[in-house]
Amino acid sequence: MLKFIHGADFHMDSAFGALTARQAAGRRRESRELGFRLANYVNQNGIDLVLLAGDLFDSASAFRETGEQLAEALGQMEAKVFIAPGNHDWAGPGSPWMRIGWPENVYVFREGCLAAVDLPEWNLTVHGAAFTAPEQAESFLAGFRAPEDGRVHIGVLHGEIDPPEARYGPIEKEEIAASGLHYLALGHIHKRTEPLWFGKTLCAWPGCIEGRGFDELGEKGLYQGTIGENGRISLEFVPFAQRRYEILEVDVTGCSPRSAVEAALPEDTARHLYRVILTGETGEGGADVRGLQEALADRFYALEIRDRTHMKEDIWARAEEDSLRGLFLRELRQRQAQSEAEREIIDQAARFGLAALDHRDLG
Repeated sequence: MLKFIHGADFHMDSAFGALTARQAAGRRRESRELGFRLANYVNQNGIDLVLLAGDLFDSASAFRETGEQLAEALGQMEAKVFIAPGNHDWAGPGSPWMRIGWPENVYVFREGCLAAVDLPEWNLTVHGAAFTAPEQAESFLAGFRAPEDGRVHIGVLHGEIDPPEARYGPIEKEEIAASGLHYLALGHIHKRTEPLWFGKTLCAWPGCIEGRGFDELGEKGLYQGTIGENGRISLEFVPFAQRRYEILEVDVTGCSPRSAVEAALPEDTARHLYRVILTGETGEGGADVRGLQEALADRFYALEIRDRTHMKEDIWARAEEDSLRGLFLRELRQRQAQSEAEREIIDQAARFGLAALDHRDLG
């Protein structure tokens, strides 16, 4: 039985522009160390084959040191490694795939059409291709059919299935079904998919191995699989990210925002990046976002708080007062909100207006 892992979309040297300069530098350093963590995992778990389906670098002009570190890490693996460059790290002049010396156990597909590498010791053939430009409009699998030679046939490609526009390695479901591949290891889609069957071919995207923003939430990692008798493939997802991005909505109605947030937090947050969204009803002053941020910052690697609370209804009831305050609230109440965003704006206007009338500072 042969053991393999399938990963993709490391995006090493990403900018992490939403973080502070110190945090962004730390995240880039961690991304460069990813290869060494992966090498340890491969060697400790007896992995024979490593399939990396593109966008390992965030650009085709990644820092040389980053490429050299990845090459060193992959060279430590007691496994065969196959890489299919993607649209971000396409194989072209000046790319790490062309200017770095890759170890003997690493095979990088550099051509814009399918190539095959035979591994007779495992009765296995690996097929792959590379993006040779930032876009790839033609399907790598168009007209392809693996030979019926008794071998197990594995594909490793960067691409997407039946996309709305043909820019990033489009593949048709029918092409996968007709390919004769036992497994197709895909990259490009950052959200992990469950394994998919097209005909007798199993395929999957493991998703990005580390989230880089609040559009890439939750556990990230890779697929680990086995190739058994008659090419039978089994897969399981292995969480591998050092840090997660999470969004947590907290209803603060009837209690202080801080106590509500602390009660809602899971135990393990210090390594992760959170966006906390406050909802529910608050008083005239709303939530003290700045104070809450300062009080809770050391509980997270990075924390962002957004206030989407609204004022208590009994505050609007004071619009009937025969006062400047009542007049102000009546004027605002006449502006009927057509959406949640408009309601937030009206609530904020009421809070700041009432604070000004009472000579209070909302910060």
